Amino acid sequence: MSTPYASAAPYYARYRPPYPAELYALLVDRFALDGSQTVLDLGAGPGTLSLPLAPLAEHVYAVDPEPAMLAEGCALAEEQGRRNISWLRGDAAGIGRLCLPRIDLCVIGGAFHRMDRVRVPADLDAVLAPRGGIAVVTSVAAAWPSVVDEVRARFLGPDDGTATRSADEPADEPADMEELRDVEEHLAKSAFSRVETTTWERSTRCTVDQVIGLQFSRACSSPALFGDRKDAFASELRHALLNHYPDGTCTRTVTVAATIATRPRR
Repeated sequence: MSTPYASAAPYYARYRPPYPAELYALLVDRFALDGSQTVLDLGAGPGTLSLPLAPLAEHVYAVDPEPAMLAEGCALAEEQGRRNISWLRGDAAGIGRLCLPRIDLCVIGGAFHRMDRVRVPADLDAVLAPRGGIAVVTSVAAAWPSVVDEVRARFLGPDDGTATRSADEPADEPADMEELRDVEEHLAKSAFSRVETTTWERSTRCTVDQVIGLQFSRACSSPALFGDRKDAFASELRHALLNHYPDGTCTRTVTVAATIATRPRR
């Protein structure tokens, strides 16, 4: 059965912003990435983390339940010449069934809050190398201007609390610091109890077309939900955004947090 991200996948691949270069520098430093390691990306989507990590690893296993996301990632990998990524359909509940080799680093983006945060670290304990670890990447972003939700409500109904944060929405969309603390607390209770979080704040400048594309990249406003009214929604939202931002651009503050968890030193 297709997930809500099937129709969102092309927009996710095109419009979701990349993570900062400092994140990958941190992972290189903490896990001594030198091109000889094996990396697992759980909830990989179209490879937002997998693709930049590929040059730093011997092999990357990108795992996601949505075939459309994997197809987008595979196409991007082909364009970029990244031939050391395996795109696997699966989810965090089936880590043991993936028949993975020894893993040096597991990265998890916004999908972590949808996973069983007790079971996943326990399952990873069986596949991660002794000096391996988990890196959960979370984005805490300012909310979109109210006109976005207002237009969305006219097409999809009033906001029931999921417009900004649906149950299956990754953390590339607005989260809060409470979610970040939740990540730290769950990992601290796992076998990977040495937990440290590093954050970077950035301002992201988006054009009106990028804001519209980002809405279509979300499960709660994916193209399939609009049906034949998709273009009408895009047109109305563009008009509303241009009234709100006459110069056609908006700036959004995003804090990216990398929570790294490793086993205690003996």
